[in-house]
Amino acid sequence: MAEWWSVEVFHGEFRASQWQQSYSQSLIESAISHGAADWSWTEHPHGVVFEVCFADDAQWEAFRNLPAVRAALDAVPDPVNGLLVYRGRGGGAGATRPRRPRPSVGAGALELPEPADDKILDLTGVSPASATGPGLSSAGVASAGGASRDAAPGRAARLSPTA
Repeated sequence: MAEWWSVEVFHGEFRASQWQQSYSQSLIESAISHGAADWSWTEHPHGVVFEVCFADDAQWEAFRNLPAVRAALDAVPDPVNGLLVYRGRGGGAGATRPRRPRPSVGAGALELPEPADDKILDLTGVSPASATGPGLSSAGVASAGGASRDAAPGRAARLSPTA
């Protein structure tokens, strides 16, 4: 199975695009002569990326150990922090499929309870005869002797209509 390899070069004492202009032809020629199936250059604001595809790791190692390739990698603009060599496509290759949205980390991640059904009082089935109770007449009105002004502590006082 073919594997992509990336050589990422960052700007340093001079722009990485100048390094690309100087070494592009020798890198491409070396890659093709040692079995590269595909190659590409990508320019980014931070530098350039040379991506090359080989059928197996042995071809990559043979390419990597060539004197022309070693000389090109030794001549990058920033020899200390300006060179990355790694397996896979690099730079802005992006993901092979779109990212799925991640759950929120803050309070938005807390699942809220479902709203409770509102309790609705159905008065269509109630008749005035069943609305009688202590202190109520059959019409649902407080009777005269049902309550007094003085109520026990903690209980609401009911006022009679005659008091």
